[in-house]
Amino acid sequence: MNDAISPTPSLHTPLHALHLAAGARMVDFAGWNMPVNYGSQIGEHHAVRRDAGMFDVSHMLALDLEGFDATAWLRALLANDVARLARAGVPGKALYSCMLRDDGGVIDDLIVYRLDDTRYRIVVNAGTAARDVAWMRRHIAESGINVSLTERRDLAMIAVQGPNARAKTLRALPALETGGEALAPFSGAFVGEIFIARTGYTGEDGFELTLPATRAPEAWLALEAADVQPCGLGARDTLRLEAGMNLYGQDMDETVSPLDAGLAWTVDFSDPTRAFSGRAALEAHPARRRLLGLVLEERGVLRAHMPVFTAAGAGETTSGSFSPTLEKSIAFARLPLHTAPGETVEVEIRGKRLPARAVELPFVRRGKALV
Repeated sequence: MNDAISPTPSLHTPLHALHLAAGARMVDFAGWNMPVNYGSQIGEHHAVRRDAGMFDVSHMLALDLEGFDATAWLRALLANDVARLARAGVPGKALYSCMLRDDGGVIDDLIVYRLDDTRYRIVVNAGTAARDVAWMRRHIAESGINVSLTERRDLAMIAVQGPNARAKTLRALPALETGGEALAPFSGAFVGEIFIARTGYTGEDGFELTLPATRAPEAWLALEAADVQPCGLGARDTLRLEAGMNLYGQDMDETVSPLDAGLAWTVDFSDPTRAFSGRAALEAHPARRRLLGLVLEERGVLRAHMPVFTAAGAGETTSGSFSPTLEKSIAFARLPLHTAPGETVEVEIRGKRLPARAVELPFVRRGKALV
């Protein structure tokens, strides 16, 4: 998830003063003034892989959907099918999905939590939030169904990630033990006024805490006292890249089909009667590209929008960076369909073609190298 950088930051999260007090280097991100690091970006990356780190993700927007027709409306809106959440038989189960234009392009990728048949919590990206809400409200108005959508800018979000993240969170915030200790992966629950979810964007276990904005500084300081490392957007990007997780606006956008972005697994065609937005376009235009990982075999740094040459034709990197875990340069690349993992391809870097190995994603999961 997450997206574009804005030239004019005017928005501050409830944790902004704490970031400044900690000496964080701040950057413009989707109109928000956000910490990119607190000193060592690589140190923050390793803290998450080896112990526990926390991120201010309050720039993302939580939405509350309520109404008798909430499930039916989401089934028509999203490419993935929220009916799967009800079949799980427990409240709080989460679903990752793309929200598509009628032509199959990705408006946003988001997470939906089913609280019950008539209530859902949706979390959308910062840079697309206004557009997402406008698209949703238009669909509500056109359908005439019985739902309400509420923007929760009164809330803050803190993501705590790493092998020791859950234990340290419950030690720092013991009131969360009643709901957090037994929480299953990719699900969430309310503990009082805090929504605690076992989801994340790093490839590590942990919690995402959504809580009243007024309580966020107190929670952040309690986590810091429990030896959870504050981390910025820089480490968040290298962590999600290693974990094989797409970044909106870079690895996919309104011009890209989820079938070409490595997200076919989030598109549910199983119910032939479910006419979700973009379905007809996806069925008419199957995948034309595939998303694979690249590991550079020589010295150099992979970045976005570098030409890639394969035996089956040309492609392009979409995201790239140095991997602190692998100590190599890695990237995502959108390549011809017949490109296979294990193949050697060439990436053009500053006018030179350097060899890279194509691999299945992810590169790293739960702290272990997979390539």
